[in-house]
Amino acid sequence: MNAPSQTDLLIVGGGPAGVSAALTAASLGMRTTLVEAERIGSKLYAIGALDNLAGGWTNGPQLAEALTADMERLEATGACTVVLGRAVSVGADAQGAQVLLADGRELRAATVVVATGVSTMGIADVDWVDAPGLLPLPPLWRTMPKALQECGRIVVVGADRPLGTWLRAHPEADVSLHVLHPESDRYKTEEVADDRRVHLAETTHAKLMPIPGGVRVTAERADGGVHTFSADVALMNAGSKPAALPGLTIGTDGYCPADAQDRRILIAGDLKSARMQRIAIALGDGQRCALLPYYERALLPPAGAGTDS
Repeated sequence: MNAPSQTDLLIVGGGPAGVSAALTAASLGMRTTLVEAERIGSKLYAIGALDNLAGGWTNGPQLAEALTADMERLEATGACTVVLGRAVSVGADAQGAQVLLADGRELRAATVVVATGVSTMGIADVDWVDAPGLLPLPPLWRTMPKALQECGRIVVVGADRPLGTWLRAHPEADVSLHVLHPESDRYKTEEVADDRRVHLAETTHAKLMPIPGGVRVTAERADGGVHTFSADVALMNAGSKPAALPGLTIGTDGYCPADAQDRRILIAGDLKSARMQRIAIALGDGQRCALLPYYERALLPPAGAGTDS
């Protein structure tokens, strides 16, 4: 669908932050367009378990379907237009803010909310692991326990937060997770250190090689020791990388700090920082990004006010 000719708020990304921004903007009477490359809540469909989100959601697909229903309702009432397309850049000029799509379309609005979030890091993104010959590893958080029930030793690359979520969501899972992680992940391991299913190994460098029926792991420790073992399967859990758009001000860590952008470009959700990445926070942040331009305009003095007569 084409965007309306006049748009108050243009939202890039149909995840929790983007949909929350659209709902809030629509409730305030703002003319809203949301751009999504795939489908509403697309990244949520890969989340097998949720355990810390209010409302009783237990997995990502449930939440994605609810967000989709929200957007269908907004579209049906004319409160928001959904545009399918992949955004390739964002910018601002004297006339407002704009987003360029891969098919050449340019969408404009008074304000743009960028809520493109993050994507999962792969082996190639992790500098402390070599895995020649291995196919991309499936993420831990996308893996259901039944897929691991016949596995003995499972090696997990990285101790990012989804590890704790996965374990709490599947207390019945009888697994043996050998978690290799760098020193920078140490603080994240506290929530899982007492789980008997987890075996933590702080690692300076690891090499994973495919072997018949599994993978061979060589892990080097900070004290110079080397641990070599075989595992039935390897899973990825090294964290996320920001899905930033060209045109945004990007920090040294690849994220897009909200206070560094043009005032007409707002950053919502996980794209802002590696910290505080939670769905509930993204929902609230999307609302914040819709409220900011609303109040900015609402508090402007009437045309001609304040001039000398």
